[in-house]
Amino acid sequence: MVSESHLRPEDLVAPLFVREGIDEAQPISSLPGQFQHTRASLRAEVRELAQLGVPAVVLFGVPERKDPEGSEAWNPDGIMQLALQDLRDDHGDDMVLIADLCVDEYTDHGHCGVLDNKGQPDNDRTLALYRNIAIAQATAGADIVAPSGMMDGQVAAIRDALDDGSFEQTAILAYAAKYATALYGPFRDAVDVTIVGGGNRKGYQQDVANAREAMEEIRSDIAEGADMVMVKPAMPYLDVIARARAEVDVPIAAYHVSGEYAMVHAAAERGWLELEPVALEHTLAIKRAGADMILSYFSRMLAEAMQ
Repeated sequence: MVSESHLRPEDLVAPLFVREGIDEAQPISSLPGQFQHTRASLRAEVRELAQLGVPAVVLFGVPERKDPEGSEAWNPDGIMQLALQDLRDDHGDDMVLIADLCVDEYTDHGHCGVLDNKGQPDNDRTLALYRNIAIAQATAGADIVAPSGMMDGQVAAIRDALDDGSFEQTAILAYAAKYATALYGPFRDAVDVTIVGGGNRKGYQQDVANAREAMEEIRSDIAEGADMVMVKPAMPYLDVIARARAEVDVPIAAYHVSGEYAMVHAAAERGWLELEPVALEHTLAIKRAGADMILSYFSRMLAEAMQ
């Protein structure tokens, strides 16, 4: 009765990986309990999540073929688009389908944009690719596209493309404050991404030391047409979530990322802490800070515990 915050299955979004060219789901060693799914195993997993009351999934595609531009990201017959069509056929409007919109999983260099002659992301050329991806994902059945590349102007470019393509009702969840954190390692295992030359994304992702800059990014994305904004990672940036909740009125998502999940699992495997209570406490803290929706690899476990 006196609890100030409550966590429900409806607060959760399950991140899921679907891989082209495999015959059975492949476990991800650095993300215990998570898999690179086949189209069939993805459909089965989403059916079970729906039965548990989880209202949304966010999909990441892992293609067989990668190239410098990441062209499989907007291929109508690419793995992401086929998976979206499968899930739309299965669930109609009863499951919210969120599509990660980026090219890093699809490029042979691992960056979030096409590269210039100096090996750096070319912002404006990348925006043209993002427009193509948005149309492909919306056509395949995505309710929400989630641009994660942190390219300047990406939300405006995607909104224009969706509106021009008569997808005015397709929403945008902007990765607005996406930090260049050290906590993404297991995710890169999950999507088979290696940044060429041992590089990093500090040139376009958020500086881990900055909070005021994050708010500028959030306000900019909203001004460009974002329907929702995201803070990523979640636990080290609860201050940013709380500040965003106090300053903006759009829905706020927080991504409890792969490294956060993996650390809790590793400690639990050593018997240093209990997995489920810590997962619940972390997730409840994210909700308490002000997040309306939480992208978490713990979604299934927590939803099962709430039954």
